[in-house]
Amino acid sequence: MRYVCRICGYIYDEEAEGVPFGELPDDWKCPLCGAAKADFLPEKREEEPKRAAVAYETFDRDAQKLSAGQLAALCSNLARGCEKQYKAEEAELFAELARHFTAAVPPCEDATVEKLADDLTRDAEDYASVRAAADAAGDRGAARVCVWGEKVTRILSSLVQRYLKEGEALLEGTQIWVCSVCGFVYIGDEPPKLCPVCKVPAWKFDQVAGRAKK
Repeated sequence: MRYVCRICGYIYDEEAEGVPFGELPDDWKCPLCGAAKADFLPEKREEEPKRAAVAYETFDRDAQKLSAGQLAALCSNLARGCEKQYKAEEAELFAELARHFTAAVPPCEDATVEKLADDLTRDAEDYASVRAAADAAGDRGAARVCVWGEKVTRILSSLVQRYLKEGEALLEGTQIWVCSVCGFVYIGDEPPKLCPVCKVPAWKFDQVAGRAKK
């Protein structure tokens, strides 16, 4: 049986590896993007329908339920998608919307790692309705952005779950890299040769400096 990483698409083939997926240790990670074992799903043999019968009216109603922070993240992802397609004018318009919604985000009174973990899990699932609307409209650009956004959110969720288990040890003696195109986050001495999400080369990754210890 084969298992697929929901973040980068890496396939673990039990027959080729010689070890059943279920027998891998709980701390086993994707060799390509570093995602946790829990981020793998059994490969589906039959291709799922690419289009869902969801109208833009439904998406509009759902969008009205989103917070300012969620709208800021959505517009930011759309801006990056337009940038990737060399649509500078559209990218700037989405970026302007992202800045507007970011400024409207209220202070978070209960900013804990545990709450962040819960929010990321919920956000990853929320991408399904957005992707469905893009597929229904045949908007390949928006659909691609949704795919990127979901995968980036899932790797963030995976890293936060690891942080809850390992604490600061997760970040000791290593570096944090962020893809400047899609926002994928990678922990390692060097960035990946290709971004597992958007496939840009390593030089597109920015190194994130950690906070100075008090």
